[in-house]
Amino acid sequence: MSLTLYNTLTRKTEEFKPLNPPKVGVYVCGPTVYGHAHLGHAKSYISFDILVRYLRYLGYSVSYIQNITDVGHLTDNADAGEDKLAVAAAKEQIHPMALAEFYTRSFFADMDELNCVRPDISPRASGHIPEQIELVETLLKKGFAYESNGSVYFDVSKFKDYGKLSGRNVEEMQAGARVEISKEKRNAADFALWKKAEPNHIMQWPSPWGRGYPGWHLECSVMSMKYLGKTIDIHGGGLENQFPHHECEIAQSEAANDAQFVRYWLHNNMVTVDGQKMGKSLGNFITLKQVFAGKHERISRAYTPLAVRQLVLNSHYRSPLDFSDAALFAAQSGSDRITKAVIELRKAIANAPAGKTDEKVVAKLTDLEQKFQQAMNDDLNTSIATSVIFELVSETNKLFGDAKTSAETLTAVNKMFSRLGGDVLGIVLENYPQDNSSSDKLMDHLIKKQIEERASARKNKDFAKADAVRKELEEFGVILEDTPKGTVWKLK
Repeated sequence: MSLTLYNTLTRKTEEFKPLNPPKVGVYVCGPTVYGHAHLGHAKSYISFDILVRYLRYLGYSVSYIQNITDVGHLTDNADAGEDKLAVAAAKEQIHPMALAEFYTRSFFADMDELNCVRPDISPRASGHIPEQIELVETLLKKGFAYESNGSVYFDVSKFKDYGKLSGRNVEEMQAGARVEISKEKRNAADFALWKKAEPNHIMQWPSPWGRGYPGWHLECSVMSMKYLGKTIDIHGGGLENQFPHHECEIAQSEAANDAQFVRYWLHNNMVTVDGQKMGKSLGNFITLKQVFAGKHERISRAYTPLAVRQLVLNSHYRSPLDFSDAALFAAQSGSDRITKAVIELRKAIANAPAGKTDEKVVAKLTDLEQKFQQAMNDDLNTSIATSVIFELVSETNKLFGDAKTSAETLTAVNKMFSRLGGDVLGIVLENYPQDNSSSDKLMDHLIKKQIEERASARKNKDFAKADAVRKELEEFGVILEDTPKGTVWKLK
């Protein structure tokens, strides 16, 4: 079975066929950096992290672009109001770009905690002003845009396919407009490409139409085209961005290039709180830093980043995720179970006897990987894929009960954990703090010295001393097991 993805543009699940295999271009709308990332951001960026990881697992060479919106996003998500960064910066009494720098670093720190793979490029809107001006000039020359009082708007009446992503009709949008139509616009549905800046507006740049700043939608078209080309394979983002943001991206990009902008549109659903969308504007958000520290009235304890990742993977990316402390607590329990199994497995490898890899175990691993692939190929069904990891945990625990299990067999299991749970799902780490801690290394070294001392005593027929060594280790919770390949130890 090949990878299939639900394409919002065609409203059906389709087999994924990249434009230039094995290369795949993926563009995901990044954050507007005026506050700390919250659980809604975790849902989105973990979802697309899984997409990128799985494409690479399948052997594709992925170029992953995720922008940083540090200018142009207005307070009402349309063409009115103030720039979100400017408003937040005024409250904190700092320069907007200083605010953007602070929250950009905060965002990356949170994504690192969540074990999200860093994008190949994280371009900033403010760093691509010349390219955005150039795109506006192209649209003006081709008759798709018009200047009005120092601002430039896209004329949706000139682009016959406007609304094809969201399924909205331009006439209906005009009639249903709930806000007063700007006198600068010809039509209510027209959207800003470039906005005239008032003299006191901090973030502004010179342009052919006077000093101003780009519209919110412009940046993603410009940066995706610059780094991935005129037609890209996959464009992702939150469901709330489908309209107007992504609809406007399509219009301005295809009008400028006379080419299809995106082949597969993917949208993740949102995190809700009591059935209402979680968001900064609604004031019902919980930041990731609050979750990790356990400092919010809606949560009972601190939760690990892997627990948050587990919570997101328990649901499908296209399904809403209603937040609750109980759901997060269950996710933490599941994450802890996986972590414990992997840590114990890696410890067991060092103490297990050498031998052949158990063919029955290999066959089971093959079956589990096929089941995993089938789930992921079905539009990234992470809930079923995660259940495969728990099956692997159960199989691993069975192996612990057999002292004859070879190190080679355990190593094969560990590789499966790393490949599926680590490389793809990101819920298994390459190194846990317990793996590399100096205390663990010291304990292992001292116990092996005791085992050597006991072996020497037994060789010299000093059984009293050998028994004393065993008894002393047992008092500290260390159990010795004599096997045909030597003595191994484990904790009670």
